Amino acid sequence: MKLVSVAAVIPGVALDIRYATANNFTGIKLYSEPKCFLQEGTARKLAMVVRKLRTKLMLGVKIFDGYRPLSVQRALWEMMPDPQYVADPAVGSKHNRGAAVDLTLVDLVSGQEMEMGTGYDDFTDRAHPDFRNLPETTLCNRAILREMMMEHSFEPIPTEWWHFDDVDWEKYPLLDIPFSELK
Repeated sequence: MKLVSVAAVIPGVALDIRYATANNFTGIKLYSEPKCFLQEGTARKLAMVVRKLRTKLMLGVKIFDGYRPLSVQRALWEMMPDPQYVADPAVGSKHNRGAAVDLTLVDLVSGQEMEMGTGYDDFTDRAHPDFRNLPETTLCNRAILREMMMEHSFEPIPTEWWHFDDVDWEKYPLLDIPFSELK
C-alpha cells in the first residue's frame, strides 16, 4: 500500500485539482499543491482506463481530485455536513484512503472537456448519474465514463457522475498525510 503520483503513473494526464485553488465549492484553497495521488493499485487501474479511452475513442481524462487528507475531509464536512455529497470524517471517505478519483472525459483532439450536464462538485439532482433529463450526447458521455471505469474495477456513487471508488478500497487505511510529505 503506497500513495503514488498519478502524473508519474500516467504521464501527461490532465489535472485540474480544484481543492488546490479557490475554484471549488468552498471558495478556499484546501491543498498546498495541485497534485493528485492515489494508491498504486488504484492508479494502475486508472492507467488502464486512460489507455483504453485513448486507443478506442481518442478520449482522455481530466482529474479533479484523488487522495484527500482526512484533515481536509473534516474542513469539507464543516462546510457541507451532508453525507449525500461529503463523507463524514468520523467514517472517512474513499478519497482519504487514496482509493477514489473524481474525473471527467476530455476530447484529445480539441483538449476540451466533454459535456457532462453539470460541472464538478454540483450538489443538485442534475449531477446524479441516473438523472435522465439531459441531451442524448451528454447521457452518452456519462455512460462512456461510467462503463470504462466499471470495466476497470471502479464503482460509481449515486450522487456524482464524476466520482468513482476503487472496488478494493477496504484494504487501504484512512490517511492524513499532507501533500508536502508525498512525492
